[in-house]
Amino acid sequence: MCDQHHLERWAKKELDRRTFGAAGLAGMAAACAPVDQAVSASAETSGTAMRKVSFETGEGTLDGEFYTSGTTPRPGVIFWPDIAGIRPAKRQMATRLAEAGYAVLLANPYYRDVAGQQFEDFASFAASGGFQKVRPWRGKFTAETKRLDNAAAAGWLMQQDEVAKNRGIGVQGYCMTGGHALYGPWSEDVISAGASFHGGGLVTDSETSPHRILQDDGHYLVAISQDDDAEAPTHAGILREAGRDTAGAEVEVYAADHGFCVLDSPSYNRDEAERAWARLLALYSEAL
Repeated sequence: MCDQHHLERWAKKELDRRTFGAAGLAGMAAACAPVDQAVSASAETSGTAMRKVSFETGEGTLDGEFYTSGTTPRPGVIFWPDIAGIRPAKRQMATRLAEAGYAVLLANPYYRDVAGQQFEDFASFAASGGFQKVRPWRGKFTAETKRLDNAAAAGWLMQQDEVAKNRGIGVQGYCMTGGHALYGPWSEDVISAGASFHGGGLVTDSETSPHRILQDDGHYLVAISQDDDAEAPTHAGILREAGRDTAGAEVEVYAADHGFCVLDSPSYNRDEAERAWARLLALYSEAL
């Protein structure tokens, strides 16, 4: 999970903002467009359209960015970013998913407290006391708020002309929002798939722990980092057992550390991120 322990461990790698920026940029160039492009320029180059959006959830105004490509309605996806929120790296990832054939809502998980981008990248998040800053915002996450937010986002997506009404909706989350993703099919009938990447809090003692609420008709992908697995070696097995009665649940430990799927993470691992990306597309192809 993404917590102070991981931030301290990353700090030991001596990745200052300048060094990490160079390393991250090299990784992104291989995987997507360069991170320093403006979103509008990136969208124009890729043929992807983006518009800022907002809608009411019953607990506030959820803001985000909506990415589409082409003119044919396509399955909708709710994309929850990790602890550092909406930022260029997540926009790159949302753009790539739109290019792959999905209508993507990059949603602000902190909308109850702040709107829009709060950090430029993960390096600036770590350097500016980001963990302490977001702690009270994260403190408002419960099983019920995650259910409500997924349901509101799915309802909004199904009202958009770009979203196919006869297809399911997927939810994906990273780090702290990995649980958001697994709550997806529990939140709303139209949500049929949930994908968690190096997610935290997936197995707890709560009656509403993500592993306890997996739906029989849901499709799931759980990509666990090797260091998270080492810290909680029983969780992968618990998740696999919980997924036996679902329409499909793939639980796998990847040979990379926490944060490996995120382009601006100090633990970004291109090979394992690409493997997880391929499994995500396979999940959505089957479920949506």
